[in-house]
Formats: sequence, C-alpha cells, structure tokens
Amino acid sequence: MTTDSSRTSPSAPGGISTFKGQERALRADRLGTGGLLLSVLAATAPLMVVAGVMPTTFAVMGIVGQPLLFVLLGVVLILFSVGYAEMSRHVHNAGAFYAYISRGLGATAGAGAALVALVAYNALQVGIYGIFGFEVSGLLATYADVQITWWIPALVAALAVGLLGWLKIDVNARVLGVLLVIEVLLVVIFDVAALADPGKEGLSLHAFNPDTLSGAGVGTALCFCIAAFLGFEQAPVYAEETSRPHVLVPRVMFLAVGGVAVFFALSSWALTVATGPGAIVGTARKQSAGLLFFLTDSRLGGTFTDVLHVLFVTGMFAALLSFHNVVARYAFAMGREGLLPAAFGRTSGSSGAPGTGSLLQTVVAVLVVAAFAVVDDKPAGDPTAPVLQLFTWFGNVGALGVIVLMAAASLSVVVFFVRRGAAGAQAWRLVTSALAGSALLVIAGYTVKDFEVLVGAGPDSSLSWVLPGIIGLAALAGVVLGLVLRTRAPEKHARIGLGNEAFQLDKAASV
Repeated sequence: MTTDSSRTSPSAPGGISTFKGQERALRADRLGTGGLLLSVLAATAPLMVVAGVMPTTFAVMGIVGQPLLFVLLGVVLILFSVGYAEMSRHVHNAGAFYAYISRGLGATAGAGAALVALVAYNALQVGIYGIFGFEVSGLLATYADVQITWWIPALVAALAVGLLGWLKIDVNARVLGVLLVIEVLLVVIFDVAALADPGKEGLSLHAFNPDTLSGAGVGTALCFCIAAFLGFEQAPVYAEETSRPHVLVPRVMFLAVGGVAVFFALSSWALTVATGPGAIVGTARKQSAGLLFFLTDSRLGGTFTDVLHVLFVTGMFAALLSFHNVVARYAFAMGREGLLPAAFGRTSGSSGAPGTGSLLQTVVAVLVVAAFAVVDDKPAGDPTAPVLQLFTWFGNVGALGVIVLMAAASLSVVVFFVRRGAAGAQAWRLVTSALAGSALLVIAGYTVKDFEVLVGAGPDSSLSWVLPGIIGLAALAGVVLGLVLRTRAPEKHARIGLGNEAFQLDKAASV
C-alpha cells in the first residue's frame, strides 16, 4: 500500500490517451492565458463586489479604510500565491486544493479537503442565485412593468448555466470574457467620474490611513473583503485544459491577485472620494446596495445607471457560470480518483467537458433554490426574506470553506517541499506560505467568531454555529471517507490527489 509520505508518481501524458480512453481526462490546449484569466476573474464578479460588498462593508462595519484592507489582503494573497503557484508546477489536477493538500498532508487529509471544496464552491455558486433572482425581478418590475417572483429567473439561470457547462470550456471563456470586460469598463468609467467630480473633501487619501482600521469591526471587514478575491485560486483547476500549465497557471494567478487588489482598492477609494471619507459610512447606510447607482446617477446620468443595473445582473451570471465550471471539475477529479462514483470521472464525448459533474451542480442548485422558494413567505425587501438569506448564508459558508482550504494549502506547500528535500532551494517560498497561512488562519478565526454579523443574525442565533459547522462536517465526512478507503480500498486511497498520474497506477496494475 502506498503511504501518505511517499505519494509521487511519474507523469505520463501518453498513458492518458492509451489507457481506458480519453473520457477520463479533460482535453488539453483549450485555454490560453487570456481564456484562463477571464474564466478566473469572472468568479470575482467585480460589479457585484463594487455595488454589493463594498457598500455593505462600509455600512455594517463602519470601516472607512476599506481601500487599505484590499491592499493588505492583496499582499497576503500574493504571499499565498507564491507557494501555491510553485505547487502548481509540480501537480496538475482539476482537484487543485485537495490535490495539493493530498500531496503535502496525505491522502486522508486530501479527502477531507475534497469534500470541503465541493461544498464550499457549491455554496458560493448557489448563493448567488438568491441575489440574481432578486435583481432580475426588480429590473423587470422597473423597466418592463412585469411582476415576477425571484425564483423563476433564478431557476431559468440555473438551467442556462447547466447547459453552458456542457459546452467546451473555450466557449465558456468567451462568454465570461465579454461579460467581464464590459462590467470592468463601466466600473472604471465610474472611478474616473468620481475622481473628476469628488465630494466636499476633494481627492482625499484618508481611506488609506492606517488609523481608519481601528475598531472592533476590522476583523469582520476582512471577512467581507477577502470574499471579493475568491476566484483567483481557481486557476489550477483548469491546469489540465491548458497547453503549458507550469507557465500559464502561475502567470494567471499573479495577474489575477494583483489586478483584483488594485482594481478593488481604487474602486473602493473612488466611492469614498465621491461622498467624502467623512460621509461614506452614513451614505452607505442610507443607500445600502443602491450606493453605486446613486453616485453614478448624479455624475453619469440615468442611462448609464440603467446600463449598470443590467450589467450588474450579467456579471452575476458570469460568476454563476465560473463557479459552476469549478464545481464540475472538482466532481470530475473526485470521481476519477474514487471519492465520488466513477461516472463523475468521465467527460462528455462531444465537448470534453465534465458533463456528469456539471449535471450534479445544476441539480444541487435547482433543489436549493426550490427549497428556499417553498419557504419564501415574506416580501423580497425584508432582510429576513429567504431570497436574501440564500445569498448571505451560502455565500459566507462558501467563503469560510475556501479560506480554510487556502490555509491548509499553505501548510501543505511547506510539508511537500520539506519531504522532497527541497526546503533549502524553496526556502523563501516556504516562508511566504507560512506567513500567508498564519494570516489566513486569523481571518478564518474572525469569520467563525463573527459569523452572526456576516449573516445578519442575532448573537444568540443558532446560525452562528450551524452554518460554519457545515464546513466542519464536510471536512469530517471527507476524513472519514479517506480512512475508510485506506482500510478497505487502499488502491483508491493511493490515487487521491494523483489526477492524471493515477492512470499510470491503473496501467501498472493491469500488466
């Protein structure tokens, strides 16, 4: 039996196509730097962050220094990316997080990470349907005088995303790219307009003053802001579908983290400039999610604001599709390695996409949306309405899961290279991984501690432990599955995290 500390295998791409067929391998050469970058950045949903996350952080936490938080988080995530990117040069697997954790911390820990990743990315994707349905129903009521309940557009979007998930990934990348470029362009236009027509305090840099980060709400604000970055870490998920993963994946990760940090820091600063740093918190509390549209209407006119409302929705659709693609590929990797039924580890013949994983994610989304629709007996504007709870509950559960995965991946990077005897050669990368992992653990701790604030529940609400407990249960279930496989099916346990290299194990066993 292969032990956790000796889990290496020579990569043999040729074995993929000659043993048991290509249906168990994702098709390479589908994505270049541009396509991969757009697929990754679409998950960050820049307009949703600027119009939704930023006003909420200003209003709920009262933190004026949100732009500085984005800079600090950008530094932490770049430190994380140094080791993560180096790991991607050695491990090419659609399972990304759990594959890396398997190689560093062992197959059993990897099984726990696999379940966490599957639950977390499903939660992130499904949660967006709540705010998507809410916004689409509002747009139809405002511009078409059509009254429609939120769950109808949510279900239509789920089916559309599921259909696109069956297509070639390069088709998906083009759809994501067009939507992403347009919404980024509109946000940049607002940024320029805000800086050209500042509030009473002028072009103030007060939001970058460290003094603005004092107060009890900083830790929770970090939780809000780090969720805005989620998506950059998905680049290794597509490694098998690129021609040069050892080059493209690290390049895209650094471009994504750096670009997102600068873009969000400047955009949140533009919001403070438009209102004045002294007025941003009060204005955000008054306007809530309408803050951006309130500011664009006075500077750029009603037509621009109307277009922005539409792009707000299409940006969410792009994020839905991006997270859907990631979930499908995690399911594919898990099926290929025995953590899910084998049917999930096969691609569809026509497009080479992980069709069964795509179908699984679509079914999960439809069932969850349907469940929230059934219990929805409150007006959509009510903060306790299920349509809004779907977004806040699932979004924060997913964000917590990814933060935990990033912290575990940072530790696995250190262990992986130490075990390979490369600690000296990789010393600076191990230091950056350790620093990033420590920072991410602190953020995870704040996330759990302040979960009732993140989901808008009372201090005595059971949601403060039930919702984060979902991630804990997923990790426990995965570890138990890993232990069972280690005892009863050691050959499957040995495959966890190997990805395409597992084909070599199959081939060797058949000889």
